[in-house]
Amino acid sequence: MNREPSPIEPDTDLPPPPEAPHGLLARFRNYFLTGLIVAGPIAITFYLTWWFVTWVDGIVRPFIPLAYRPETYLPFGLPGAGLIVAVFALTLLGFLAANLIGRTLVDLGERLLGRMPVVRAIYRGLKQVFETLFSGQGSSFRRVGLVEFPAPGMWSIVLISQLPSVEIANKLPGQDEHISVFLPCAPNPTTGFFFYVPKSKIVEVQMSAEDAATLIMSCGVVQPGSDGQKKIAAMAEMANAARVANTAAARPEPAKVD
Repeated sequence: MNREPSPIEPDTDLPPPPEAPHGLLARFRNYFLTGLIVAGPIAITFYLTWWFVTWVDGIVRPFIPLAYRPETYLPFGLPGAGLIVAVFALTLLGFLAANLIGRTLVDLGERLLGRMPVVRAIYRGLKQVFETLFSGQGSSFRRVGLVEFPAPGMWSIVLISQLPSVEIANKLPGQDEHISVFLPCAPNPTTGFFFYVPKSKIVEVQMSAEDAATLIMSCGVVQPGSDGQKKIAAMAEMANAARVANTAAARPEPAKVD
């Protein structure tokens, strides 16, 4: 007589599965987190936008004559008027600088600044940075890589910049070709470390600079390619499951018939 195989006993070392949230407090927590996920990014975005607009208005407003200010004719101030004036002023400045007369005036101003010892270094450095970032032709800070930092086996995200100058490249040890990188700090990516590293020590990853900044600011909570809407749907599904479980638990059990 053949014996049936005994079922495989479950591994008792595994931790028990997490219990589903139940109760009014759990439902309130799920709904609150779902609302926070929806409203948090919107509120912070509006706050930063409002701060930037008011900051530009505060800088530009003193240069606008009182007769041309909106609050002179309106009972309230008009946010963004200074930002609009600044955009038109910068556009007009770029148009004038592209002409022959504008280029002559810009060259004259640069020669004047070039004769000032301290101002000259600051102006040249800032001009190169702005030309590199806003020209749209360079590749600085558009590529993302990984380097071993601060210790072997620990990897950090870096933004790849430019090759070093000839003077610096001749002083760097070894025969490998080096490249300059910027390592942003979390959660504030505007601060960090700048250093030269051999190209062979960089592992370039297919990630945009925006995704890298998001990853650093969130300290790894938001991974590249993650969809926020999926997280919101998961939270809503969890809250719905808790509501269904509570409803089922509140129903009276049917009487057993002998």
